[in-house]
Amino acid sequence: MVVVAGGILLLALIFGPSLWIRSVMARHADPRPDFPGTGGELARHLLDEAGLQAVSVEASDSDHYDPNAKAVRLSRQNYDGASLTAVAVAAHEVGHALQDRDGYGPLGIRTRVVRVAIRADRIAMLATMGLSLLGSAAISPRILLFGAIAVVVSGLIRVAANLITLPVEFDASFNRALPILSSGGYIPPEDQPAARRILRAAAFTYVAGALVSMLNLMRFARLFR
Repeated sequence: MVVVAGGILLLALIFGPSLWIRSVMARHADPRPDFPGTGGELARHLLDEAGLQAVSVEASDSDHYDPNAKAVRLSRQNYDGASLTAVAVAAHEVGHALQDRDGYGPLGIRTRVVRVAIRADRIAMLATMGLSLLGSAAISPRILLFGAIAVVVSGLIRVAANLITLPVEFDASFNRALPILSSGGYIPPEDQPAARRILRAAAFTYVAGALVSMLNLMRFARLFR
């Protein structure tokens, strides 16, 4: 009974934030006829107002800012949508572009750590594939140890990347996006509490990612034992 309860609690901790984020985003995704433009149009306007004409706004599979390509990328729903979610998420991603412009230190750290995490993921994937191909030849403790270390290090770096992202996300949401939306009159006062919830959900996206990474790492550790 205790084991079952522990398992349920673990699943709630891992998947609860992700479900909450989706729920918040979906709750405010209905079109708003009173909004003058889409998320993509607002992003373009805010960037131009900030003197960032060189930063592009693109439709993508996910919402993010690419500091290497200097591009704000919005999911198709938020790029084309004129909802409170679309507007808030667009402002959040523009917040990252403002961080980049201002030389915000934690953004640079996150960018470097993410690069390392991507490389570590590739090494771990190659190590795992290699062990699978070797089959029985991989019984050597040294080979197994190398593969295990590669996967564990990759997982730890991925968790660290997600955790380092937290201050970057909260700064983009509450020190940049929310003041812009409020003081600029882009949303009415009655929508500001909901916008705050959306921006909080946007910031917590990487908390969910960190928890999932930790779960995958724990699952691997159990399998390796």
